[in-house]
Amino acid sequence: MLSRTVRRSLLDACSVLPPTFLLPCRARLINTVSHSTEADQVPEPLLNSGVHISPSPRAALKSSETPTAPSSAARLPQPNSIAPSQATTPIADSVKELLPSLRAQQPHYITAHIHARPYVVTQGDIIRLPFFMHGVSPGDVLRLNRASTIGSRDYTLKAGAVDHHLWNGKTKRKNGYLDERLFVCRAVVVGTESEPMRFKEKTKQRQRHVRTVRSKHRYTILKVKELTIRSPDEIEAKSDH
Repeated sequence: MLSRTVRRSLLDACSVLPPTFLLPCRARLINTVSHSTEADQVPEPLLNSGVHISPSPRAALKSSETPTAPSSAARLPQPNSIAPSQATTPIADSVKELLPSLRAQQPHYITAHIHARPYVVTQGDIIRLPFFMHGVSPGDVLRLNRASTIGSRDYTLKAGAVDHHLWNGKTKRKNGYLDERLFVCRAVVVGTESEPMRFKEKTKQRQRHVRTVRSKHRYTILKVKELTIRSPDEIEAKSDH
């Protein structure tokens, strides 16, 4: 009698439990049997063969999922700093013939361009720029390498016209610049000047509020310290370098 009641209780318990595929993941993992091979249980021929045996299936799965970085990615080529190309355009023979005559006759004048503004100056002149030049301080020496005209009393060397491309796709003839190898023009930053404080009243239509705007502009002062014209030999030596 007792055995029958025990058998019934066991059958009832089996009927109440859900199937294994409906059990949670943790319960299924508890029932799984680990087939990992320990180092003590591995035969000696396998140990000597050099075959790597993972300690557990999870460790093997993780090692296979982790991407291995290629060896080339760790050794990227270093960027090489390339010096700017030098002017290699040959100078016309007519310029080489008349350049000594222009160089011999002094004083010289030059039409230098600073931010697309022309300034006709000679050595010793002071330029008062209509703006404040950032990034310079008094005592700095600036090389003015853009010039459209170099001349003396009887000779004038002028740059030719070039095509200037506009924003709408059209072209316009515009004066170009002379080769910077022909001359040397250096200016020294003397200082800055500031104008008196200016007050301007601004008001909007149909409003009674009047706003006062203050402005005090600063200007950079340059002085031309050097203005020389190079000889053909100096130009060739400069081109070789």
